[in-house]
Amino acid sequence: MAHIELGNDLPGIRGLLSYRPQTGRHLNQLAEVLLRSDDSSLSRGDRELIATYVSYLNDCFFCQNVHGSFAGYYLNCSMTEIDGIKNDFITSSVSPKLKSLLAIASSVQRSGKNVTPEQIAFAKSMDATDREIHDTVLIAAAFCMFNRYVDGLNTWAPADRQVYIDRAPTRAEEGYVDRNL
Repeated sequence: MAHIELGNDLPGIRGLLSYRPQTGRHLNQLAEVLLRSDDSSLSRGDRELIATYVSYLNDCFFCQNVHGSFAGYYLNCSMTEIDGIKNDFITSSVSPKLKSLLAIASSVQRSGKNVTPEQIAFAKSMDATDREIHDTVLIAAAFCMFNRYVDGLNTWAPADRQVYIDRAPTRAEEGYVDRNL
């Protein structure tokens, strides 16, 4: 049960965005730009994976499963494979560049000041562009906020992970901008 009366039975951030549509519209637009825009050289799957990994580090069940299912959909892999990446991205099959960006995201999750010049130099040596590094830091920072918003108000989340997997194709097609807000 949420800490406040939301006036709806929507799970996770969806219930919060519906509760306060004035801010919900802007948060949805931020997610749309960060995770779905076509002007990024990072794939949608890679960006969703960064969001998933930060949500995993923050122990946000709802966000790591929503975005994990999107990452799996875009990257054509299973939730078991996504779980493996979350648990140990270093030995996973993701690209060296994405590994370097996940390391940066992990540092941002702890504190923005934990990102080191060495991490940035290493990411660049793995062919990460300044824009990709920028977007990784912004996705990680935004998902720390989204995760704290979801968990700080104790929203509910479906426990059955198959729910997220089943909804991923439709939600990925629709995007984050909710026309009802």
